[in-house]
Amino acid sequence: MALLVIGLSVASMTRADSPRKPTLESIGDQVMCLCGCVATLNHCPHRDCATVAEIRPVISQEIAAGKDETTILQDLAIRYGVQVLAAPPARGFSLTAWILPSVGLLAGLSLVVAVARRWRKPRPALAGVDAKPLDPKLLAAVEEEMKASGMRARD
Repeated sequence: MALLVIGLSVASMTRADSPRKPTLESIGDQVMCLCGCVATLNHCPHRDCATVAEIRPVISQEIAAGKDETTILQDLAIRYGVQVLAAPPARGFSLTAWILPSVGLLAGLSLVVAVARRWRKPRPALAGVDAKPLDPKLLAAVEEEMKASGMRARD
């Protein structure tokens, strides 16, 4: 049983490490169009986009040269700048784009938990307020006054 688990884990690691053959479609989903549409190369809404017309042949040439996906993306980043990558690299200042959403989520969750705990905490009794029942003579006098003025007492 242990040999089976080891064999499957080794097989999955070798399969994950083997580079997949890049296609124009797979690279186009990872590259941003630089025309200002804020879409990937494959989803640019402009019919005759000059950026798509410029970058697609470059990608095709690099695929024909036998380069792998990572190398092609690195070459495009060198040629057009890091802004061409749909996902920023997880290093340097761009690492903040990966870390800040998690930090914000944790901070928001902590705030929600703190507020929920505060709301659930029983409130302390008010200082100086006596919990004794009201004087029946006083209640009768208030009801008498309300009847005289035309108001009805609530039950």
